[in-house]
Amino acid sequence: MTAPTVVVLAAGQGTRMRSEVPKVLHDLCGRPMGLWPVVAALEAGAGRVVVVDSPARPLAEVLPEGVELVVQPVSNGTGGAVLAAAEALDPAAPVVVLSGDVPLVSAAAIAELVAAHVAGGAAATMATTVLEDPAGYGRVVRDERGAVARVVETKQAGDATPEELALREVNTGIYAFDGAALLEVLPRLSADNAQGELYLPQALDLLRADGAVIAAHAVDDPRLVLGVNDRWALAQVRALAQRAILERHARAGVTVVDPAATWVDVDVRVGVDARLEPGTSLRGATEVGAGAVVGPHTTALDSSIGERAVVRVSWLDHAVVGAGASVGPFAYLRPGAVLGEGSKVGTFVEVKNSDLGAGVKIPHLSYIGDADVGERSNLGAGTITANYDGHSKHRTTIGRRVRGGVDTAFVAPVVVGDDAYTAAGSVITEDVPPGALGVARARQVNREGYAQRRGDARARAQSEVRDGNVSDGKAPDTQAQVSQVAADNQGDVHARGAEAGQTHDAPPRGTRPRAPAPVAPLTHADDPQKSH
Repeated sequence: MTAPTVVVLAAGQGTRMRSEVPKVLHDLCGRPMGLWPVVAALEAGAGRVVVVDSPARPLAEVLPEGVELVVQPVSNGTGGAVLAAAEALDPAAPVVVLSGDVPLVSAAAIAELVAAHVAGGAAATMATTVLEDPAGYGRVVRDERGAVARVVETKQAGDATPEELALREVNTGIYAFDGAALLEVLPRLSADNAQGELYLPQALDLLRADGAVIAAHAVDDPRLVLGVNDRWALAQVRALAQRAILERHARAGVTVVDPAATWVDVDVRVGVDARLEPGTSLRGATEVGAGAVVGPHTTALDSSIGERAVVRVSWLDHAVVGAGASVGPFAYLRPGAVLGEGSKVGTFVEVKNSDLGAGVKIPHLSYIGDADVGERSNLGAGTITANYDGHSKHRTTIGRRVRGGVDTAFVAPVVVGDDAYTAAGSVITEDVPPGALGVARARQVNREGYAQRRGDARARAQSEVRDGNVSDGKAPDTQAQVSQVAADNQGDVHARGAEAGQTHDAPPRGTRPRAPAPVAPLTHADDPQKSH
């Protein structure tokens, strides 16, 4: 048997979707709805797949390689859509007609329809199914031989008898045709109806009038042939598609803790023994390695999560997490974030466009952007890479086995050598040589009696106000006293700068101020080896 040609009708306007987005482009578990029957046709072994699109060609940019696109120039019905594809049809091959808004039809269902059509020797075979509630569908009336005698439409009152209304077998709108027979009747379709359109079911009437046999093939699972006319129907179909996706993964060795609270797109790949906790959403082309744990409450978009990695309560967007790495809770991995094997990105850590080597640890409260961090480095809480100077982005390079103190800011571009340290609270603006300790902060100075002087000045100010000795809302003596306290404070600042060997003159334009040299022994708070 010649491989069938599959025609997917996708030119409908979809006005009941109430959307500016073309109906066939509405998302269904990570794939445009109109592509679902296309993919099923390819999986079923179709010789050619032809998509009939509208003049706007919404599907042109998303069709898989090898799929042909034809345009239905005028919206004139399903018959007009197949007629637009006539030049792509092979008279020697069966022709299967699918609808872009019947997305759940499977490759197996298509193959079974073609096999039944060929075995029956019919000119056309209609896919039917049995519904518990067939209201609104055309009823299939069979003759004594089991062939389709006619399809009774029920949309208008009086069109069907009570006996016909009691039938539950309905027309799904999916057909298989003999290629030559279809090409012969297509030009004979008539638009003599209230809508002035060409309808494909009329081809069945013409073939039957010519003495050809019209067969019916029952689809056992009615969910495979559900159509989408509006957003509520799309939501119902999405629920069915999602359940089928999760079932496929579960039967392949993936633990899905709560299917009702887990969302996985159709093209996501998940390894054996992976565990998906409730609240997990895996979208796009995300991959999860064997034995990984994802969730609870984690979203991964087009990201890769390595084997045995653990990602909890986090958001990943085009990120890569290495094998055995740990992420979260409350981490944000932005595009370009690459975490090496066994690395850790902890609570309230954001990573963007950065490469973290194997074993790197950034436990909490940090932002790492546009940086390269060498293996087994440990950056303390509050670490920031200042990667933007107001005009351009710059990279920070941190070597291997670096120990960063808490509240360290690396002002890019800056390079920190292997085995280097930074003291807590430092703003690193210059390169730190390998094995060195970078300290970039003012020395602490304690001014005795400051609180008492401040309190005395405030009390005198309140007393002046109560006595009525005010000028512009403030007593003259109080103004002087408060000014003296302010001068003391300013003196404290200058004293600290002098003791640290600093000056307060502005550096020349275009240069960077150098960090002050430490003048006092490091205290316990300075200890960069303190656990973070």
